[in-house]
Amino acid sequence: MPETSLDDHPAVDPAHFRRTMGRFTSGVTVVTTVDGEHVHGMTANGFLSVSLEPPLVLVSLGHRSRMAGLLRRTGRYAVSVLAGDQQDHSRHFAGQPVPGLRPEFHHHDGFAFLDGALSHIGCDVVEVHPAGDHLLFLGRVTRLSYSDAEPLVFFTGSYRALH
Repeated sequence: MPETSLDDHPAVDPAHFRRTMGRFTSGVTVVTTVDGEHVHGMTANGFLSVSLEPPLVLVSLGHRSRMAGLLRRTGRYAVSVLAGDQQDHSRHFAGQPVPGLRPEFHHHDGFAFLDGALSHIGCDVVEVHPAGDHLLFLGRVTRLSYSDAEPLVFFTGSYRALH
């Protein structure tokens, strides 16, 4: 297959691209990092498993986001995969504060994991790759836990339940 550059393709309407990509059902995560005594978190659905051996995952963050700068500085991140009853947490960490919500974290090995999440993944950043207007943070997994709760699912701009 011949290689092409990103500049070799005709323009794609951003709104159409967003609507099309919204048809991909995804889980919802909160990415956190600990900087000094402060926990910083951000909702992200640009998350995927990359490799089993070694265990690697990837999170995609806007290159101008505060979280991208924090991950570059701390070199670590935790991913909390949200459970079905954590819509308010997703909104909160997406910059839409929910009155009365006070997220709680538990700390292990320097990671901050959101209480009540479906699963927790702790990572050390091993590589950072620029990709358009995002940065891809490849993380080597060093800590894992999960429960059998139902996941929070996102489809066409809305939260959904599995049936």
